[in-house]
Parts: sequence; structure tokens; C-alpha cells
Amino acid sequence: MLDFTEYTKIFISLFAILDPIGIIPIIILFTAEMTVPKRAQVGRLASLAVCAILLAALLIGQPLLAFFGISISSFRVAGGILLLLMAIKMLLGSFYGNGSSRNAHIDREAVSANAIVPLSTPLLAGPGSISAVIVEAHKADGIQHYLIMGLEIILLSITVWLTFLIAPWVAQRLGKIGINVFTRLMGLILAAIAVEFIAGGMRGLFPALG
Repeated sequence: MLDFTEYTKIFISLFAILDPIGIIPIIILFTAEMTVPKRAQVGRLASLAVCAILLAALLIGQPLLAFFGISISSFRVAGGILLLLMAIKMLLGSFYGNGSSRNAHIDREAVSANAIVPLSTPLLAGPGSISAVIVEAHKADGIQHYLIMGLEIILLSITVWLTFLIAPWVAQRLGKIGINVFTRLMGLILAAIAVEFIAGGMRGLFPALG
């Protein structure tokens, strides 16, 4: 078991990697045309998914990856490709598909899918946070260490849920024009993040590139 200072550092580092505040514009884009109940549902599902993914990484992350022969670098490349595809749609203005008909086609399964991919993973519980949890889990042994790490992950998922709660307030102050501008801007930023994901994964897969 580590001391209190070390666990504080772990929490701060995981919060910085997840960066729930930084993805508020992306949350706005995903939930702008949803009803209030569906937006609340997405927030709950996203926070629960983040909690479940990180807890799974804490308990069985390394053995699971080893079992399937998957490296964190491969996961980074796959996550980067997914984010890049989404970023291209945002830059082209086709992020919402059929526009006004979108509400009619947002069923429960679609809402659940959007909450988990890509909001929960790879944007929040992505390769960086998953690998960080796996690394931190091996810093100490004992059930107390894992209980404290689990508590920190639960607290992080609560911050994700709170982020979804304040996103509509931010959206109201931006307006439709502001959201449209953010769509292109965040598309460009998200594309850059995706490239970093892919580049980092490629360097891990092929060290000679580093």
C-alpha cells in the first residue's frame, strides 16, 4: 500500500489523462439534438462505462491484454483511427447525419452506443488512462491498495457524470452558431489528438520510428 501523497498524485494524473472538462465541447456536439432524458441517459451510461472499463483495467487489464495478445500500442492505433474518422465527419459538417431526422432515429441502442463509443472509450477511458491504471495497479500489492485505487476510479466516474450535467449550461451560452463553429474547431483538434494516438502507438509497435 502506498502513502496518501502517492494516491493523490495517482488521482490527479488520471484526472488529467481523462480530461473530462476538456471534452465538454465534444459532449455538446453529441448531445445537442437529444432530448433531456436521453442526454441524462447518455451521461449516466458514459460515467458507468468509464467506471467499468477502468475497474476492469485495474483488476484484469494486463492478463486480459496478454491473453488476446494485444498491446497498449495496438490499442492506441485502433483508438486513434476511430477518433480520426469521427474528426473527419465533424470537419465536413456531416457529424449529425440526416439533421432533423436524427431525433427520430435515436433509439435506446443508438444512445447506448454513443455513450460508450467514442465518449467513454477512447475519448475518456482510452489507451492512456487504461495503461496508466494498469501501471499504477502494479506499484503496490494488497487488497487495500486495490480498494483505494477502485475508490479513485469511482470518484473519477462521478466527475464525468458532473461534466455531462454542466454541458447543457455551456451549450445554452454558445448557441447554434457557436456550436457549429466548435464543431469544426473540435474536429480539427480531435484530428490532431487522433494523429497523436496513432503516432504514439506506431512508435510503440515500431521502436525504430521513435
